[in-house]
Amino acid sequence: MVPKKNNLVSPPEIKYYPCAVHDGEDDLDSLADIVASQSTISKADCYGVIIALTKAIGESLSDGRIVRIDSLGSFQITLQGFPADTLEELGKANIKGAKIIYKPSLNMKNKLKVLTYKRVR
Repeated sequence: MVPKKNNLVSPPEIKYYPCAVHDGEDDLDSLADIVASQSTISKADCYGVIIALTKAIGESLSDGRIVRIDSLGSFQITLQGFPADTLEELGKANIKGAKIIYKPSLNMKNKLKVLTYKRVR
């Protein structure tokens, strides 16, 4: 539970919100282990494929393409920037930065439906 203070009301009040607690993380090495254990290819081959896939996704995004992997979801680039008063004034200087947007597939969204929750103090 995470306490958050709302200063927009008078007097300010504190409300408590649920918060996800993460239990470790999986890196490239552990993902390669998992994939290798569920397939007929070696861990080294899995490692190479995952590295090549991340490079291919990056290159496709750089080329302005949306990357869609059916069972995983899609990735696309979006820009953040400052507005211009006229079309002629709009240029590179208006771009603040770029972000990668991930939209999960229906398959990934369905994984959220089977989550279990418990209170941790």
